[in-house]
Amino acid sequence: MLLRPIEELKILMAERPGWCVSLFMPTHRRGEETRQDPIRLRNLLRQAEEQLIDKGMRTVDARALLEPARRLEGHSPFWRHLNDGLAMFLGSQVFRYYALPMPLSEQLVVAEHFYIKPLLPLLSGDGRFYILALSQNQVRLLQGTRFSVGEVDLEGMPGSLAELLGEVTRERQLQFHTRTSGGPGKRPALFFGHGAGEEQAKQDILRYFRAIDAELSDLLRNEQAPLVLASVEYLIPVYRSVNSHPHLLEEGILGNPEQLSAQEMHARAWKIVEPHFQKAQHEAQARFAELKDIGRTSTILEEIIGAAYHGRVEHLFVARGVQRWGRYDPQSHQVSLHPEAQPADEELLQFACNHVIVNGGSLFTIESQNMPGEGPLAAVFRY
Repeated sequence: MLLRPIEELKILMAERPGWCVSLFMPTHRRGEETRQDPIRLRNLLRQAEEQLIDKGMRTVDARALLEPARRLEGHSPFWRHLNDGLAMFLGSQVFRYYALPMPLSEQLVVAEHFYIKPLLPLLSGDGRFYILALSQNQVRLLQGTRFSVGEVDLEGMPGSLAELLGEVTRERQLQFHTRTSGGPGKRPALFFGHGAGEEQAKQDILRYFRAIDAELSDLLRNEQAPLVLASVEYLIPVYRSVNSHPHLLEEGILGNPEQLSAQEMHARAWKIVEPHFQKAQHEAQARFAELKDIGRTSTILEEIIGAAYHGRVEHLFVARGVQRWGRYDPQSHQVSLHPEAQPADEELLQFACNHVIVNGGSLFTIESQNMPGEGPLAAVFRY
């Protein structure tokens, strides 16, 4: 899982010596196709070795660079815990891989920088969101995209109220429920059990939720993706009262999440988050139309590349599945475009995306037919 994508992408975007290998492939969670995944990786690594040698690297050094990935070929536990796509990055003193909840096309790039553009949908309108499935007996965190969903490891987070408070809680814990407060427009009143145990039960629940919130806030630190809460109706306002995550959405999934599969929660959550994603993109597109006639937008690749480098891009639209190879010279502000990648070239659409991310702009990867203008890039400038 790519839990903190902006932080991870900044690590991958850092300058490093020598050649960088970026590979992407589809993976499978079950069925006969899972047997083909290690073979696909083996073939990609063989191609990577050949390309590294062709670029002048010694055979022994090329094999050493790829060795961390090769060790995973026959590692059965690794293949049992994958998702829908696998991204791997190997370079000087770096080996990172991500099991992603979205399908990836098979692709290999050997260049002077890591190629991260296939990961960029995770930062745009079909990107990540989270579901916090919460009950007194269980807590789960799911990471989803438009395409699929996967469970996040919650090591360190209390798995249940009883686990947090000890087994003695089972004997004294009082279930609480809601009752309407009488009168239109008034909120339901919360009642935690009955009698002397009422206040203790309330404090137990709040302590449980605070512990969850503390772990979740650390796990999703600097995370911009929306969070959807899945729980029974009377627990949702209680959790909201202690929540500190800034991107918890107002609408939640009502019902006992213990009775819902990850796929069922994903389908219900996507209906909640899709308008959230679309709103941001529609607002950026409206901003493009508003500023088009006063020189604050562009669809000219060469102009956008320089503006992105200098931090002028507020919103960037990038066509999916398109590549443009070349170089940008910051001194002369010149862009050189080549029909195919040449030595020392960069993929210029990714170059623009990298600088937009670093400079705090927003990014939207969309289909070519939906792009503003006919080029692979479109931008709204800050000034």
